[in-house]
Formats: sequence, C-alpha cells, structure tokens
Amino acid sequence: MPELTRQVRALLTAEPKLRPADMARRLSISEWELVSRLPSELIFTLPGSVAQTVLERVSQWGRVTTIVEVAGSIFEVKAPIPSGRTGYGYYNLQAEFGELDGHLKLDAVANISLQSKPHRGKEAYAIVFYDDQGHTIFKIYLGRDERVVLFPEQVTQFNELKELKYV
Repeated sequence: MPELTRQVRALLTAEPKLRPADMARRLSISEWELVSRLPSELIFTLPGSVAQTVLERVSQWGRVTTIVEVAGSIFEVKAPIPSGRTGYGYYNLQAEFGELDGHLKLDAVANISLQSKPHRGKEAYAIVFYDDQGHTIFKIYLGRDERVVLFPEQVTQFNELKELKYV
C-alpha cells in the first residue's frame, strides 16, 4: 500500500468524523487525492465525462443540498437541482425562482465521487465534482425530510449512479 494511502487510512481511523475536505487540508493534499484513497465502502468514483448525465438524473430527485465552499466560507442551497441545457460551452441551469441557478463548465469536471461517509454522526451521501487539479467544484448532498431523515428514494437513486461507471 503506498505511503499516502496509509496516511489517509490512519487519519480516517484516528478521526473518523473529519470531513474529507478537512482531512485533505490536514494532509496538505487535494480533496480528490484524499477521496481516491479512501476505502471503497465510503467512496465510488466516476469520470467527469458523465457529469451532465449525473446532473440530469439528480434534477429528477427533488430537494437536495448544493454546497460551494470558497476560502473557508460555505454556501448552501436547499432546493431541487434544475434541469439544464448546453450552450456556449456551459450546462445552463433552467432555474425557477428560489432554485440554484448558474452556468456549469462541465468540461472542467475531471472526476466525480459518490461519497457514503457519515457526517456529524448521521448517515450522509454526497456527489462531489472535482477539477483537474483535484479541487472541489461543488457538492450535492441528498435531501432530508422535516425529521432530518434522508429521502430513501434518493438513496436508491444515488446508488444507481454507480452504474454510470460502466456506460
């Protein structure tokens, strides 16, 4: 086992509640370098080439939490991911009022991870998009109901995304 993989696994064992972003900072590596070395029961990876397909599927799931973290600040939108269409080199979200809106540069997505790692003591699932430097572009966490329970149909659909590895 390579040394960096040993370091990642040792940190995970010592501090299992750390977020992958915090683990990566602790080890002075990119978040992609970190997650690509986590155990397969926590992480499943996909190529960036399936980003549009992932987003099209997630747009059918209902409310999720989209997170963008920049310079230590964390921005969250708890709303459905709108469908989109390509144009001018972007995947343009077709948002309704109150939904996440924007223009995603899909060719900048090098890798995607499907994370099944507990967060703050609760079961959590995230779809994380990375650039070619291993930095996180944005994250989509599965939604929760008013009792803070994951939507079970989203968990099923999340696991179905793993089939894209073979497309």
